[in-house]
Amino acid sequence: MGSMTPSSYASAAQETDRDVSRLRELIDHHAVVRGRVTLSSGKEADYYVDLRRITLHHEAAPLVGRVMLKMLDDAGIDYSAVGGLTMGADPVGTAMLHAAAADRRDLDAFVVRKASKSYGMGRQVEGPSVEGRKVVVLEDTSTTGGSALQAVEGVRAAGGDVQAVAVIVDRDTGAKEKIEADAGVPCFYAYSKTDLGLE
Repeated sequence: MGSMTPSSYASAAQETDRDVSRLRELIDHHAVVRGRVTLSSGKEADYYVDLRRITLHHEAAPLVGRVMLKMLDDAGIDYSAVGGLTMGADPVGTAMLHAAAADRRDLDAFVVRKASKSYGMGRQVEGPSVEGRKVVVLEDTSTTGGSALQAVEGVRAAGGDVQAVAVIVDRDTGAKEKIEADAGVPCFYAYSKTDLGLE
């Protein structure tokens, strides 16, 4: 690809800003459910963010891929594969794979099972091998960090070199801090609960 002119840099930045803004609108409209709910962690909250309504949405999914790629690029993370614990992370990884392919970038996705298969090849991490590769572990959102940490453990057992964890929405419930402390890698998020007006 040719070098970018100052005007094309500005155009690319504007497009990214539009992606971030539009995805925020779609999350607010489709994924935020207000009202008392019990989360998978057992904790109670005044709202629920159902990001599968976003990661499997015809307009939002491509935005997820582009926004997550840009976030990791801006952070300077070097990686060649993305994925996480099934099933929340699966469509996030797929969205990033397709966004990268549209940009002529080589990026594989993988799926981490909750436990290794007891049949076939007995793999816990499915897809192209992560052995010896720099990878990013994904999650749509996390309350306790447990799913991301389980995925990190599975990927490391399969020989993957985890560079970071990346989530779409951070609920500000301590997951980021726990992931960074326990996994020893940075945890990035595209939107905070403040960004979504969920104070």
